[in-house]
Amino acid sequence: MSTETHRPVQLESAALYLPRMARVILAEKFTEREKFIRLTFEDGLPFEYKPGQFVEVSVFGRGEAPISICSSPTEKGHFDLCVRAAGDLTNALHTLGPGAMLGIRGPFGNGFDTTVPKGQNLLFVAGGLGLAPSRSFIKYVIDNRSQYAKVTILVGARNPQELLFKEDLKEWQARPDVECLVTVDRSDGTWKGNVGLITGLFSKVSITPATTWAVIVGPPIMFKFAVLETLGEGIPEHRIICSLERRMKCGVGKCGHCQIRHVYVCQDGPVFTYAQVRRLREGI
Repeated sequence: MSTETHRPVQLESAALYLPRMARVILAEKFTEREKFIRLTFEDGLPFEYKPGQFVEVSVFGRGEAPISICSSPTEKGHFDLCVRAAGDLTNALHTLGPGAMLGIRGPFGNGFDTTVPKGQNLLFVAGGLGLAPSRSFIKYVIDNRSQYAKVTILVGARNPQELLFKEDLKEWQARPDVECLVTVDRSDGTWKGNVGLITGLFSKVSITPATTWAVIVGPPIMFKFAVLETLGEGIPEHRIICSLERRMKCGVGKCGHCQIRHVYVCQDGPVFTYAQVRRLREGI
């Protein structure tokens, strides 16, 4: 989470382009648009990654797409993806069940820095599908709970039916060492929790800006106003972390789809500080 952009150590050249075969061991429909998939590699070799990194997933004959890893690297022997049906490839993934084979390249990207905020407070703000990459970091922090100070998790969705990882949310809300608040934009009549935008949750938690790192991941409109709330709390720009995942395609900085000026999001990101994002936006 340093304020300087850094490129991750590259994989061996073959691993950049040749997918490893992975088998689906669990597939669960979360919502009408999202599906949870758990995978294990057929070769039995270790899979090392950082929270916030992504993989290129291929369904042979249908194509390839970048998808964030939503499990923690503390979990061994498998890794998790949450796939939104948004095109040919992701729609194909939604049809697969246990036993199906996929090609996996990666991991790619820089990921979240888990070292810098040790001993500090962490504020996670996750909207919609942004909970998927956030979950990787959240679960890592929980599995290494003694290394971090106060942990606050704010989660938002458009309605109760679109909430992801509901079992995780229940677990986090039940923990005495985690503060987890959930809200929906619109209630369905059965929802008993908070109703309103995720920014409305800021008034319900106590934030110490001098010792807090904020991790904000979600749709652009949520990100904009969550950043304003975070800045308003006094958290400086270099302590506000986000994941852009902008138009990534190849994962290795060759196709240029994700390029913003001099930056390739797939390599220099997808994790950036807000200070870096602001400089990119302003062309500095």
